[in-house]
Amino acid sequence: MDANTMFGVMLVAFLGILVLCAKPLGSYIADVMGGQPNFALRIGGRVEGLLYRLCGVDSREEMSWKQYAIALLLFNVLGALIVYGLQRLQLFLPLNPQKFAAVSADSSFNTAISFITNTNWQGYSGESTMGYLVQMAGLAVQNFLSAATGIVVAIALIRGFARHTVKTIGNFWVDVTRATLYVLLPLSAVLALVLLSQGVIQNFDGYKDATTVEKITYQNPKTDADGNPIKDAAGNPVTETATTQTQTLPMGPIASQEAIKELGTNGGGFTNANSAHPYENPTPLTNLFEMLAMFIIPFALTYTFGKMVGDTRQGWAVLTAMLILWVGLVLVAFHSEQHGNPLIAKQGIDQVASADQAGGNMEGKETRFGIAASSLFAAVATGTSTGAVNSTPDSMTPLGGFVPMFLMQLGEVAPGGVGTGIYSILMYAILGVFIAGLMIGRTPEYLGKKIEALEMKLASVFILTTPFAVLIGTAVAVMTVAGKAGVANPGAHGFSEILYAFTSAANNNGSAFAGLSANTVFYNVATGLAMFIARFWPIMAALAIAGSLAAKKRVPVTEGTMPTHGPLFVTLLIGSILLIGVLTYVPALALGPVVEHFMLAAAK
Repeated sequence: MDANTMFGVMLVAFLGILVLCAKPLGSYIADVMGGQPNFALRIGGRVEGLLYRLCGVDSREEMSWKQYAIALLLFNVLGALIVYGLQRLQLFLPLNPQKFAAVSADSSFNTAISFITNTNWQGYSGESTMGYLVQMAGLAVQNFLSAATGIVVAIALIRGFARHTVKTIGNFWVDVTRATLYVLLPLSAVLALVLLSQGVIQNFDGYKDATTVEKITYQNPKTDADGNPIKDAAGNPVTETATTQTQTLPMGPIASQEAIKELGTNGGGFTNANSAHPYENPTPLTNLFEMLAMFIIPFALTYTFGKMVGDTRQGWAVLTAMLILWVGLVLVAFHSEQHGNPLIAKQGIDQVASADQAGGNMEGKETRFGIAASSLFAAVATGTSTGAVNSTPDSMTPLGGFVPMFLMQLGEVAPGGVGTGIYSILMYAILGVFIAGLMIGRTPEYLGKKIEALEMKLASVFILTTPFAVLIGTAVAVMTVAGKAGVANPGAHGFSEILYAFTSAANNNGSAFAGLSANTVFYNVATGLAMFIARFWPIMAALAIAGSLAAKKRVPVTEGTMPTHGPLFVTLLIGSILLIGVLTYVPALALGPVVEHFMLAAAK
């Protein structure tokens, strides 16, 4: 079986499993979030009730969109303060066998914002920076809560479409409790057991020092006091030779954190190498389960949407649009990586020839996964807001690296993160029906609700906030000394690294090209601000739209109503997403991966 056939079989099997799971899981989520009687509510009802009594929550009292938004913001700000405090006090806390010192103020700020926004951007090396308590009570807890936040915003917006002439969109405290207790916790427990069975570790032991059979010699980049790479007169990074025969093996509660990291589309990881590390992702089977975990809830939420609005065809239409976008881009990534570097032909390095690189571009990839599984994993992690990696994005070909970047720049809608995917693509659906309404001279409608000036203004704020954070952040970085100091690769690739960093931060993804020294005061503050603004401004807009739609009357279907479950609507939805994505980011992409691709093809 050749590489193309193998990848095709892998892709079809992967998507087939997900589509089969979408209906039962999506129906289950709709039931538990709607309070419909089922086995989960019967089992967990007492625990749920006890939590409400302890916190003084009246589960029968619903909230307006403003009350819902305030509760959500307070909840997440409190989470950020706790994560920040845990990092700063780490040296004095238990479960820190390596006696790691307190994390710096700027890194603590960045990490706290990162984990409440479901971004999980990590400018530090996890296994050499944080103790077990901080990893569990800080980072892993926020993996659950930030994912639950995304789910409840999606549910609130869906209620806005499903309800009519009411002023409430649900109870935030009830929603976040049910999303955590009935959806994320049980799925994470099952996945953690699967990972444990395959060799992912789960313990509280101290780190182990092992003596290697041979001495290892490597080049270690020199950095200044601020963590920026030191460069020579030509602008190249300065390195020093280091030799060791000792390897430190990290220990810790990895399986439990790995499970919610993937299921909650959080990303990041216990170790710096992330899902390329054998302690996090040891076998092809764990690689498959981790990819399924990233996609399963975003896929299921499309069916949840259809069920809650009373027409499951609407959910399937949205899922179809997501799949068309994602499959098209993953094929580009695989094709580019399989053909490899045109400067490395079968005749040998430094010979420019038309032949493909023998074996494809294996640089930065684990041999146990290969090009097919690595390309698929990269597209899964950036098609969602996960950002986990099992290879190095910085080592991908220019077009291969373009794909994960562009998947994020589309707004994380193919299929997007837990909750964020469905509520983001619904914003584009609102835009799409508005454009269609203008074309046929009718008042735009979607799911029986008129789309008027207020909804369009709020949808515009939602759609444009993230590009604003990405492009302004990138512009500031390339114009300032502090921003350029972290770039080890000059030219187009260095620009791509900066653009990728802010794209990843603002889209709550957290992956990185890894060639950028981002654990500096400048990047910790800049990306922290980008993460916060691009997460919560759109959430506020989505909740405001939910409140506006819930208060509207339902418009009866007439002969002039545009169907929103057929091929025409799917085409319109995809066109709206691509139109915004392309027009917004093409100038920046042309300066980075696009020009780099043509430079490579021209042997420069």
